[in-house]
Amino acid sequence: VQLQASGGGLVQAGESLSLSCAASGSIFSINGMGWYRQAPGKQRELVAVITSVGSTNYADSVKGRFSISRDVAKNTVYLQMNSLKPEDTATYYCNFQWNSRWGTHESWGQGTLVTVSS
Repeated sequence: VQLQASGGGLVQAGESLSLSCAASGSIFSINGMGWYRQAPGKQRELVAVITSVGSTNYADSVKGRFSISRDVAKNTVYLQMNSLKPEDTATYYCNFQWNSRWGTHESWGQGTLVTVSS
């Protein structure tokens, strides 16, 4: 299974950006999807996750500004980012926890860079 993320770019503070991540390959079911980010010199951190039943969880730093959603039929997860701040600058990675007939797996996207200028 491969994950293809897209939608990153350069925006100014206060603007919005939308990321998407689509999975291709043989997936029996998906347990959860998520977005993580890693800023230069920092550890990768959770941004938002959505479970198989649609429950969501967000990092405190993005609550009220970011929204995660999914299209189950398309095996795609989205991240709508509003009111972006310079501290949101990072490479964003999507993550899928998925099942095949052989077990549970985890896949990561290649990362998409988001740069927010002040």
